[in-house]
Amino acid sequence: MTGSSSKFSIGGSTPYANALWWKQLGGNASAHNFKYDLYFYLKNPTAAQALEFDVNQSVGGHKYIFGTECNIKGSHTWRVWSAATSWVSTGIPCGMPSAYKWHHLTWNFQRTSTGKVKFVSVTLDGKTSYVNRTYSPKSSGVSELNVAFQMDGNKDMTDYQVWLDKVTLTAW
Repeated sequence: MTGSSSKFSIGGSTPYANALWWKQLGGNASAHNFKYDLYFYLKNPTAAQALEFDVNQSVGGHKYIFGTECNIKGSHTWRVWSAATSWVSTGIPCGMPSAYKWHHLTWNFQRTSTGKVKFVSVTLDGKTSYVNRTYSPKSSGVSELNVAFQMDGNKDMTDYQVWLDKVTLTAW
């Protein structure tokens, strides 16, 4: 896309293995609103079980996990993370991304005034869906803010690559 995208790869022989990359951004206790905005590209989307796009904030003894995944081969929906129950389907479709095409993804999150994790909305290729789900955070003793991307392999652990570009996290 811009000529400076990052390429991520996964492969091997262990079914459903995954690979996680993250960037620590330091603590930002004053931030309550987050916009995770990026472009992604795949040549072989059928090899992916799921793609995860996460933001994590730890502040005031709590870890707010804004975990999301496009569950390509399972529920074919966007799923969000609940620290109490794990993955929860939003019912919002997220099917197989088109091959050889840049996809624009934006997630909006909030750390609410009542101390909850709130998934506000997801926009994929210009189509916005409102999630409006809240969950409790988990305990944490650190101060941090980070973004993460995870590739999940399929049952055959077919090798594949994903390119990310224009990755930004806006926090306020």
